[in-house]
Amino acid sequence: MIPIGRVYELAKYPVKSMAGTILESAQLGFHGIEGDRRLAFRRLGDKSAFPWLSASRLPDLVRYRPVEPQYTMVRTPAGRELELRGAELQNEIAGGFGSPVELMELKHGIFDDGAISVISLATIAAIGREAGLEIDRRRMRANIVLDTHSAEPFLEDQWIGGTLVFGEAAVSITLRDERCVMVNIDPDTGEKDARVMKAIVGLNDNYAGVYGTVVRSGAIEVGQPVTLVRA
Repeated sequence: MIPIGRVYELAKYPVKSMAGTILESAQLGFHGIEGDRRLAFRRLGDKSAFPWLSASRLPDLVRYRPVEPQYTMVRTPAGRELELRGAELQNEIAGGFGSPVELMELKHGIFDDGAISVISLATIAAIGREAGLEIDRRRMRANIVLDTHSAEPFLEDQWIGGTLVFGEAAVSITLRDERCVMVNIDPDTGEKDARVMKAIVGLNDNYAGVYGTVVRSGAIEVGQPVTLVRA
């Protein structure tokens, strides 16, 4: 087992593409962090394999914030608190998108390519240097941000096929995280800055961070040491 660093930050995203919640600790289950991306707005009439409304289609979605701790309410960009499952929120989002939507809940979550996403501070910093701006970690929308012993960026790519161990919990690293325009979206304003994705493309062929599968459930917390088991 190779010590690689510590857990710097944990986050979950109760509603896909909406603002996340920063956590001090979390329970890792076989379907990711408990409560992560279990809800999403579906584009009505979309018959594709990915009918979920994301901020790539409605950038302002990142400015909607599910209200802790029960997440039954959502704070809108205008500061109003609306019921998550209410018609008023659904109509507001549909109006912004320009087409009908409905809220759906999936027991095992609504993910892109993996139930857990991991990135290092070193990678985020390198992207920021290349882009010429300080990168807000929320742009990366990772579940786990690591403070690695090494300052080498994109070190995560070397973990593919290995397993990250967090105390009792363990995550098998399965593939690199190919980025989309979501990284360009400012989480506070919804404005886009193409320099972010351009930097990732130039530095690492548009990959930043990795996806993983939970192979051993357990608790994870900020400050916890992380070790790598090679394949």
